[in-house]
Amino acid sequence: MRHRLLVPGAAALSLLLAIPASAADGTPGAPGVGDTYYPESGNGGYDVSHYDLRLKYQPKTDLLEGTATLLARTTQDLSRFNLDFALKVSEIRVNGKKASFATSGKHELEVTPAAPLEKGRQISVVVRYAGKPSEVKIDGYTAWARTPDGGVVAQEPDSAVWWFPSNDHPTDKATYDISVSVPDGNQALSNGVLLGQSSKLGWTRYNWRSDKPQAPYLTTLAVGKFDVVKDTTADGLPVITAYSKDLGANEGSARASLERTTEITEWLQTVFGPYPFNSVGGYVPNVPAGYALETQTRPFYGKKAFDNGANVSVVVHELAHQWYGDSVSVKDWKDIWVNEGFARYSQWLWSEKEGEGTGQELADYVYAQHPADDPFWKVKPGDPGPDNQFDIAVYDRGALALQALRNKVGDTKFFQILKSWPTEKKYGNASVNDFVKFAERVSGKPLAELFDTWLFQPSKPAAPAAKKASIRTGSAPAGKPVQPRSWKQIQATNHIHEH
Repeated sequence: MRHRLLVPGAAALSLLLAIPASAADGTPGAPGVGDTYYPESGNGGYDVSHYDLRLKYQPKTDLLEGTATLLARTTQDLSRFNLDFALKVSEIRVNGKKASFATSGKHELEVTPAAPLEKGRQISVVVRYAGKPSEVKIDGYTAWARTPDGGVVAQEPDSAVWWFPSNDHPTDKATYDISVSVPDGNQALSNGVLLGQSSKLGWTRYNWRSDKPQAPYLTTLAVGKFDVVKDTTADGLPVITAYSKDLGANEGSARASLERTTEITEWLQTVFGPYPFNSVGGYVPNVPAGYALETQTRPFYGKKAFDNGANVSVVVHELAHQWYGDSVSVKDWKDIWVNEGFARYSQWLWSEKEGEGTGQELADYVYAQHPADDPFWKVKPGDPGPDNQFDIAVYDRGALALQALRNKVGDTKFFQILKSWPTEKKYGNASVNDFVKFAERVSGKPLAELFDTWLFQPSKPAAPAAKKASIRTGSAPAGKPVQPRSWKQIQATNHIHEH
């Protein structure tokens, strides 16, 4: 923004020219936040506080039409800024005025407002768009899956670019209002709570609200025909689960698993502290996927996750992520252990509670399964690299690190750490190093060497000596060591998208 200078002629011109370009006209926001694994993810120059998405989706044609309104604050003087988005845009307005725009890279939308934006200013960005998200490929891939009666989007680390414009990195969280119109007889599921629905002219509109900070990749949408089941926890938290009406033989096992969501959530609160969001639940659409994803408040479960019968353990895993991964999210995608190591260990704690093997027994089992020359030990959970971000070692070796921590500090301090971390870091972002320092502070012990051994050394550590610790209140006695039941198995070809 140019400032009026109350000085005469040539002197005024001289002073105006002396103003740095960033102050007079602004500079472009960065096309990425500089993530270690995905440098082009997210954008610089602004922080989004709220997304309002008004959508219309036709399952027969896969046509998605939308108007997205982003409320944000500038963090620098901006001449232009980027959004992460891949569908065709027809119009963009910034603060009510038409803005010019152009596409660049694989999913970058460059927006130039009618006038530069000052640092610290609240802005609104309205984007009108339409397209068929299943046909939009980035490196031959789309996160949008068509189903026999609709469509579903739930992927990590990217999914938003296929259905709404965003600052697509976990460090820029926002609240969401998602309003979706679908043909009568279909339903639209998303995050949070259903504020209401209405029908007219053959279309039904569903209005969802997620009122706590949420990363773009944790935002989900599913359209189709579902059986929706509602419940509440003991303290009144809404529980919403949904099942595609064409799950076939897997319907029973899926229901037998997800219908324990209330019980599991109440138990997890005893381990991790108060539940951080306005609802909980999950959904199982008819997509041929074997993975699950911790989409905030409403985890996605591929129906193949239930091929071998009920799979309560995967529900424990995804619900644990609501604390570890959703409320407390990664600062950088290399910090994936602060998500997955804890979600895996929660499965071990559930097994301990159910009498199916203590954490130590399960750790011993996993440790024994991998000889010293197994590639498993070459993966470093604390910084696995983008190609190994969802490798089994991040999960299992990551959980072994937590068992080693438990043995080192004892049960009292260990469970104090597990519960106080999501309270202190609530709705924020954290790194592996942040957790190490936090654990040292709470336990009063030096732990850097322990975490380096289990998270960063590409070799098999010596088995940690287990302390003779009492089983914590509410846990079942030790049972027969068993292999952990099914977990979130994410194949790199399906789940990782290189930018």
